Parts: sequence; C-alpha cells; structure tokens
Amino acid sequence: MPDLIAAVPAGISAAQLAAISKLSGVRAVLAVSGGQITVNGKAANVIGVAPQAFRSWTPPQTAANVSVWTGLGTGKLLASSTSTARLGLSGSGGSYQVAGATTQDTQLGAAADLGLPGVDAVVNTQRSGQLGLIKNVAALINAPGDDLATLMSQIRTVIGVHGMVRNLVTIVEVTRLPVATVAISAGQVPANWIQLYQDSAQRYCKGLSWTVLAAIGEIESGDGANDGPSTAGALGPMQFEPGTWAVWGIDGFGQSGKPDILNPFDAVPSAARLLCADGALNGAPGLSGAIFDYNHADWYVSEVLALASEYAQAYA
Repeated sequence: MPDLIAAVPAGISAAQLAAISKLSGVRAVLAVSGGQITVNGKAANVIGVAPQAFRSWTPPQTAANVSVWTGLGTGKLLASSTSTARLGLSGSGGSYQVAGATTQDTQLGAAADLGLPGVDAVVNTQRSGQLGLIKNVAALINAPGDDLATLMSQIRTVIGVHGMVRNLVTIVEVTRLPVATVAISAGQVPANWIQLYQDSAQRYCKGLSWTVLAAIGEIESGDGANDGPSTAGALGPMQFEPGTWAVWGIDGFGQSGKPDILNPFDAVPSAARLLCADGALNGAPGLSGAIFDYNHADWYVSEVLALASEYAQAYA
C-alpha cells in the first residue's frame, strides 16, 4: 500500500512527478487519473490506472486475487468494499451505469479492499479516458520508514498551494522489536524455527531483530511449508531468486559444501546477511528500506513489520 497520496485538481505535471520521485526517502511514485463521476446514479470518486502497475500498491489480499485484475483489465469496474452499499452495487457480474464525459453500462468485476480512503472505485486506463477522468490527478507515493511529516511538507512545496497531501498508513514502530542476545553453542544447529530465526539474526546480522526474519519466513513460505518455485522462480524457505542466491547464499552454522537454497540452515542466515548489507541496522528507515529491497512492494514492508510486532508480543 502507498504511504502518501498527493493530489492536484488540475493534474500533477510531469515535472512535479519527477521532483517528488527525487525527494529523499521516496522509493516509488505512481500517477493515477481520477475525478468525481456517477456510478449507479450516485456520486463516486473514481481513479483510472494501468492494472498491473497498480496491483502492487493494493493490500496483499487484493493484490493476490487474480480475478480482481483480470476483470479490471477487461474493462470491468473494481469497487471499494467500503463503498458498495452506498453505491447500491450488489455482487460481481451486475451491470451498472457509469457516467462521466460519456455514459456507459459497465459490469462490476469485483469489490475489494483498495487501501485508499476516499476512493470508491477503479477503472482501467482505457475506461478512464472514455469517462474523461483528469490525467495524473494524484500520485501514490511509497516512502517506507521515512519521516513522513517532513516528506509531506516537501511534497506540498513541489505541488503548490492548490495541492493536497495525505498520510495513508499508520507508521509501525520498529525500534522496539526484540533482539536475541544469546546464541546456541558452537557446533550446534537450531532445534526449531524460532531458534533458527533468533540465532541467524544473532550470528549473521547482530542487532537485527529475529522477529523480522520470522515474519519474512512466514510470509514467504509458511516456515518452509512451501518452498516454491514462485512465479518469479524464487525458491526455498526465504524465497531467494537464483541470481540473488548466487551472490548472497552462504553455508550457515558451520556446514560445509555448496550453499543450498532449500536448506533453512543456509537460507535464513543468508537472508539475515542480505538484510544487514541493505542497511537493516540503520534505524527505522534503514530496516524498512532493507525489507523493501527484499521484496519491492510497500505492502510487503507493512506486512513484515506488522507480523514482526505480533511475534514480539507472542514471544515476549
């Protein structure tokens, strides 16, 4: 999900988008079209997007729902699950009148959590043009772990007095996650997954909270329950892509031989090593940035940090 949204009624210029993307802490920017039109006779705030570009900006359960993106790609309406009742939309497959610059009968493809307060529905780029939505009326901004108050002020300077900037996420506190202080004895290997995450953090990225490794391992493979391959070719309990593994894969816990991407005693220490090299020990922004580098999606950062906090509470 995006961290911030910036909007300008007349549209954000290409120069403004470029300036926002260059601000410190900004990792990605996605421009969307939009405007207020009517859906089923009710006023609705609708945005227009390229479905595959927008997909990674949505909550994980929405991003993972293939039918949502298939429908949107074929011109169907994607409604926010919080707006269906107000708009009188009752289940996918129904046809509803959507009116902007033109009036069209449009089939409802799905209702889902968009993670964008105030947005009632989404259409694809072609429909957006037909309906006359304002091009680049808003920009979704990914800035995991950054000082959002400072960044919002900088964005206001870029877009001017007629623009608006809104914070879309609750910042997760990452500085209180527990750090393991006791490692197993030399020559031993961890006896279970929790000990594996704790000892891997302690040995291979001292100062990193083990809960971050535990969250990544759970999200990526269910603690080794699904070693892949993924659609991108990622393998193993920590879902390394082979090219990344070739650089960062190591033998963990005194093992010898070729590092094995499927072996958790190699994979988890390798993940700790990669996170460390990506700046995971450089405070909250560094940790968020390292997690983002592990899987380039802002929703992934939020999911990892939220689950890490749950581990911290469960194993306090």
